[in-house]
Amino acid sequence: MRSPRSLERLRVRAPASTANVGPGFDCAAVALDLWNELEVIAGDEPPDLEHLGVRAFARVAPVDGLSFRWTSRIPRERGLGSSAAVIALGLVAASLLEHGRADHEELFAYGLELEGHGDNLAAALAGGVCLTWEARIVRVADRPPAVPIAVIPEATVSTAAARAALPDSVAHADAVFSAGRATLLGAALASGSTELFAAALDDRLHEPYRAAGAPLLGEIKQSLPAGALGATLSGSGPTVIVWAADDGADACAAQLAERFPDERILRLESTTVGASTYSP
Repeated sequence: MRSPRSLERLRVRAPASTANVGPGFDCAAVALDLWNELEVIAGDEPPDLEHLGVRAFARVAPVDGLSFRWTSRIPRERGLGSSAAVIALGLVAASLLEHGRADHEELFAYGLELEGHGDNLAAALAGGVCLTWEARIVRVADRPPAVPIAVIPEATVSTAAARAALPDSVAHADAVFSAGRATLLGAALASGSTELFAAALDDRLHEPYRAAGAPLLGEIKQSLPAGALGATLSGSGPTVIVWAADDGADACAAQLAERFPDERILRLESTTVGASTYSP
C-alpha cells in the first residue's frame, strides 16, 4: 500500500444510475451521466467512520492518515443511485490506493452488503447497461436503446420504506406478465432494439405497489408525451424515467417541463464509464 503521507491527491468519480428499468427488479440498471466525486488526500483529521463511503473504503484499505472530501450532485433518496455511487467511490478509491487497480466484480462483492441490492452498484462500478445476479455483473450494452429523461420531484422516498410496500407474494398472472417483460427487457438491452425495449417497460412486480409514493408515475404513463417509448420508476422512486426515442428526446423533455413546472426535468445521457479516476 502507498503510504498516506506520500499521497498527493486521488480524485475518483462515480455515476448516478436508474435501476429496475420496469420489470428488471433488482437486476437491471443503467449508468447516467451525473456524478458524485471523492478526493482523497493525506490528513490528520480523523474521517467520519459512519459515512457510507468511508465504510466502503475501510472494507478494502485502512483509512488512517487520510482525509475524504465528497462532492454530491446526485439527488439523495430520489431513486437515482446516490448511495450506490458513494459506495462505489469508497471501494474504487481504496482499491486504487491499496492495489493500484480496481476490479469491478471483486469490488461489487465487497459493496453488496452495504448497498443491500446490487443493480445500482453494478452500474456505478462498471458503467453502461448492467445486469446482475447473486454476486455477478455483466455489462450487456454501452447504452440503452432510448434516451432517459428524469422527472425528479422534491419529495423523497427511502429504499427501506419502498421495499416495505412490496407484498410477500403476487398473483400468478402478474408473475407471468413480469417474467415475460423481463425477458423482453434483457433481449432489448442486449440487442439495442427500440421496438423490444418499448414493449418491455411495463411491470406488475413492484411498480404498482410503489405507486402511492410516486404519484407522477401513473400520471405520466397514462398520458405519455410525444416521442416517449414508455416510463419507469427509477429505483425505489419517486423519480420517474421517461424513455424517449433519440430523435424525439428534446421535444419530449420540453413537453415534460411544460406539464410539470414544479419538478426538476433532466435530459440525461447514459455513460459507458463507471467509478474511476478523473481530472477536473
